Amino acid sequence: KVPPYVFFFMCCASYRIHSIFVLRLFNDPVAMAILFLAINLFLEERWSWGCLLFSLAVSVKMNILLFAPGLLFLLLQRFGLLGCIPKLCICALLQVVLGLPFLLVNPLGYLTRSFDLGRQFQFKWTVNWRLLPEEVFQSRAFHVALLLAHLAGLGLFALHRWHRSKESILALLKDPAERKHPTPPLTTNNILWEGGQQAFLPHRVLLLGVIELCWNTYPSTVCSSLCLHICHGLVLLQLWYGTAPTPAPHTPPPSRKPPALSKKAQ
Repeated sequence: KVPPYVFFFMCCASYRIHSIFVLRLFNDPVAMAILFLAINLFLEERWSWGCLLFSLAVSVKMNILLFAPGLLFLLLQRFGLLGCIPKLCICALLQVVLGLPFLLVNPLGYLTRSFDLGRQFQFKWTVNWRLLPEEVFQSRAFHVALLLAHLAGLGLFALHRWHRSKESILALLKDPAERKHPTPPLTTNNILWEGGQQAFLPHRVLLLGVIELCWNTYPSTVCSSLCLHICHGLVLLQLWYGTAPTPAPHTPPPSRKPPALSKKAQ
């Protein structure tokens, strides 16, 4: 196995990290650093502070919203529907407080521009979808199809990987004390992200290197986009099969052989 600290040196040697995060000062590292602090708080069962930092990370960059479905699942699993509402209110309240100076001046403009989910990216900057024609890349139907595929993937993971109880997934809406099976404690095995999954086995380090190579190809090509999709598909397969529930150990049925008679009984 490759030691985990090798991943740190791979990050330091990444040309893209230097180009995007150091030279151009993108805000992704700031948002992800705050997110990782929130994850540490979740692991320590400090959910309120974790939700506060999660919302702060969202205020830095909206990409953090991609982690929101997993967080919602964990909140429902830990607190139930009524119990997770205060945690969600913490997230919403911080957004209101941070946006208050703008909401007081131009609330409509702030809401439409700060949370604009309909922005259109230029085809010349795409890394993932260079293998498609530009008219398909710009098509709203393609965008909706990607969103539906994303939601379907989340649903599959929620039903078959995240939810380990034998109860219905609707049992997450109940108070944890009313469920038949206790809620398992949150551990690092419950929280997976791509970088952490790639750093321990040699073939995963190779996979991370191919992803780095694809992102460093500028302008992107059909080959680099195709390789990137293959790598991401392998990551999804690793997450799917790597988090499969462990089958219960098989216990042989008790023997029905009649007990031996004692000499006195004989």
